[in-house]
Amino acid sequence: MAAERAKVYLVGAGPGDPDLLTVKAARILAQADAVIYDKIVSPEVLALANPHATFIPARKERGQQEEFEAEIHAWYLRLRDAAGPIVRLKSGDPLVFGRGGEELEFLTQHGFDVEVVPGVSALTAAPSLAGIPLGGVSAAVTVLPGHRQAVKEVDWPAYRHGGTLVVLMGVDHRAEIARCLINGGRPAGDPVAFLQFASTDRECVREATLEQVARGEVDVEPPAVFVIGEVVRLRTAKQVQRAHQTAAPRP
Repeated sequence: MAAERAKVYLVGAGPGDPDLLTVKAARILAQADAVIYDKIVSPEVLALANPHATFIPARKERGQQEEFEAEIHAWYLRLRDAAGPIVRLKSGDPLVFGRGGEELEFLTQHGFDVEVVPGVSALTAAPSLAGIPLGGVSAAVTVLPGHRQAVKEVDWPAYRHGGTLVVLMGVDHRAEIARCLINGGRPAGDPVAFLQFASTDRECVREATLEQVARGEVDVEPPAVFVIGEVVRLRTAKQVQRAHQTAAPRP
């Protein structure tokens, strides 16, 4: 009778703050025999893993995604007889873009026992922490991937009539995305916000207009969530209100 294979957990690491990790994710990390982790997973989250585990960084360089995804698949095959749980630790939620679905399919096809442990996605966490209520202005919120292949395939004119857009993994191609939206009929003056390093001590919000982004005038460091639409102005209004309250003299 064949030995039982180790179980693989596709675990969401959340946006960065270890306090936003789910209880289940923390428990599984503490028991892990091996951890394959994305490079943008915060050190604070990695510190919760079993210190005796094998730690394997998942390389994800631009333009070489296929090659590095094959490396991850090869690691799964090497670790299939591990003594304890194998954790694939992905930033945010493991199945919100980021090719987690491909890894799930690979593991299933190769007979692994696999379980998905959802995580807090930057899709919702970053706007919330920045004071941007995604449903605050528009009844529709559209989430788009921002990697190069997606930029080529998206029907940008379909998003010319308002509505809130949230672009994930779009920092590197932000100027091209902005140009595509403007050329497709989106107002050049639409407000945008880049929400960088959400939930960490490096958290930063950069506000601009779509036109400024298209001209390459906005410097942004990944990881960041790219929000486009009138909903961004709600944050500005809240910031101004907060500033007035702070400046008000005490009775």
